Amino acid sequence: MSGRIRSILTELRSHAPFTLFGAATGIVCMFLFAGAGREVNHQLFLVFHPAHVVLSAIVTAALFKLHKQKTSFLAVLVVGYVGSIGVATLSDCVLPFFGESVLGVAFPSHAAVHHHEHQGDHEDDQGHEGDDLPGGAHSPDDCAHEHEAAASPSAGTPVSSIRSRIHLGFIEDWYLVNPAALLGVLIAYFWPTTRFPHAGHVLISTWASSFHVLMNTHRELTTLMFVGVFVVLFIAVWLPCCISDIVFPLLFVRSPDVHLGHHDHAKVPA
Repeated sequence: MSGRIRSILTELRSHAPFTLFGAATGIVCMFLFAGAGREVNHQLFLVFHPAHVVLSAIVTAALFKLHKQKTSFLAVLVVGYVGSIGVATLSDCVLPFFGESVLGVAFPSHAAVHHHEHQGDHEDDQGHEGDDLPGGAHSPDDCAHEHEAAASPSAGTPVSSIRSRIHLGFIEDWYLVNPAALLGVLIAYFWPTTRFPHAGHVLISTWASSFHVLMNTHRELTTLMFVGVFVVLFIAVWLPCCISDIVFPLLFVRSPDVHLGHHDHAKVPA
């Protein structure tokens, strides 16, 4: 057991430098698309997150099938789906969300809140005095204004209601993410292989995490913020992806001397 733990720790250390590089590419992506808008960033998230799910499903389901050859498709499907959706959601959605919350990138500054509230009070004093109809009813213009405010966050949503929200791809983008997991399981079931590029997994996961952060960002990203996001990206990718590609395979392999090294795939016994 101690030998296996040492092997896992060795692999985690050896893959940390490339994960740092991957986090740096994520920062570059954020710098390039910081002003693209939420919709564009969401569309890019819909490219990289499902791709991450496919790759995770392939390696998870393939490892299970190779070591449990006498198993049903349903068992492979369950293991592949849960493993891929779980790892990808943790890496691309959950950990970035907590990072956003800690850094406060999705929260307006105190000055912005104060300015918005002061402006709202001023508009209420100037624009709504005497607008109420007898009995407390509102004029049609007031109702239209309230409807527009509710429909457009930039036009009238209270700043205090703008909050970081976790975007769970397998729920909100189910029509892409869940089929992606199924595709990965099917590939692994009919062509089970553990020759899996860890480098590609890291990069795709990093970019998905980056665009999740950008989807929730309502503040200008300063240099200090970029440093904080860099740390978040490293943690969000290094732990889940290394657990998926390195720790998980080592748990299947009986020999504690197995070394995944700097190869791009996990070596498992035939």
